[in-house]
Amino acid sequence: MHRIQNYIKEYHPIVHALILGTTLITLTSSMSMPFLAIFLSQSANLDFATIGFIIGIGPLAGTFCGLIGGVLSDFIGRKKLLLLSLIGLSIAFFGFITTTNILGLMFFSILRGLAQAFFGTVSKALMADLIPDSKRYKMFANRYLALNIGFSVGPMLGALLGIGGSTIAFVLTSFVYVIYAAVLYFMLRAVKDYDDSSVSEEGINITLLWNTLRSDVPLLLFIIGGTLLTTVHGQMSVTLSQHLQANIIDGVKLFAVLMSINGFTVLLLQIPLTRWSEHFTFVQRIALGCVLFTLGEIGFAFSISWIPFIISMLVFTLGEILVIPAEYAQVDEITPPNLRGAYYGAQSLGEFGNFVGPWFGGILLSMYGGTIMFLFMGVISLLGSYFFYLGKRNFRKKNGYHQTFK
Repeated sequence: MHRIQNYIKEYHPIVHALILGTTLITLTSSMSMPFLAIFLSQSANLDFATIGFIIGIGPLAGTFCGLIGGVLSDFIGRKKLLLLSLIGLSIAFFGFITTTNILGLMFFSILRGLAQAFFGTVSKALMADLIPDSKRYKMFANRYLALNIGFSVGPMLGALLGIGGSTIAFVLTSFVYVIYAAVLYFMLRAVKDYDDSSVSEEGINITLLWNTLRSDVPLLLFIIGGTLLTTVHGQMSVTLSQHLQANIIDGVKLFAVLMSINGFTVLLLQIPLTRWSEHFTFVQRIALGCVLFTLGEIGFAFSISWIPFIISMLVFTLGEILVIPAEYAQVDEITPPNLRGAYYGAQSLGEFGNFVGPWFGGILLSMYGGTIMFLFMGVISLLGSYFFYLGKRNFRKKNGYHQTFK
């Protein structure tokens, strides 16, 4: 009880609301979104590449609007963008079940991508505004843990209730987003100790902001590395679900099990593995995580039954635990405090991988099969870690540092 009280006091109430809400909306969305590829193949009768394109075009739109969201959040406030993004997500999830038209599906996918980009960028920036520097990495890790609480329970709960990937799951997800938006609205109105409308004079100069981003080589290298890693882990569920459905007996059930194993593994091992990894720099954590990604992808490539797939997912998930919080923290390390929203928005350019992953992965899956596709993703993972290494090295040279950083 004492630990719980200390944890509650450690963060601002809005931070707790955002982390708790992340768990709730992830739980419901994980009953629907990971199964979207299967849902579309059954309801709209589309091929792997087309499904991958429809699902991937949303993150593609979000990739370029994430930067805008970051800038807008710096200038007009986090609160309005946060609430509007939740309403947009609600409309998108409901829209997926209302049409089988390709253009209509693309529209709702784009809407989801835009709203997701705004919500991700603004919520991270808002939480960072309310947390001192020394606690941000722990906060990012807690947010990642909250995501995986939802991901661990959602797919299995959906399967047990018989609604996983069904129209009911999409409606439920849409409804939860609306409720969460209403709760946040009243909480944000009640907050008196946070003003998100004030911006420094330096932040108002858009030209200076753009020139800073364009000339910040470490940031650009981190974005390239993040794009490659997101290609591997960001939409892994799309190609994996398609491969399992087409090649494994009871593949849809196995997919639900793998998604829950992914989440439960994070729940059980995220805290001890995060503590252990604190002995290493952020780049070292990313590099080790990428090696685990590659081993997991190799496992997927050659698995033909449930047990090897489960083992491969466990290895892949260990890589996620190391990589995802370290990616956020590595960018935060080089972020000027007055341009935090913009830098987090720039980091969302890495979401381009959420388009490349399902689309190009779908093409590889259609043309060459799962073995080649998974092995290719393993190589991409190793390449992504190399760009993070280059970015960190450039950052040290740029700032005249020679010691080792976390």
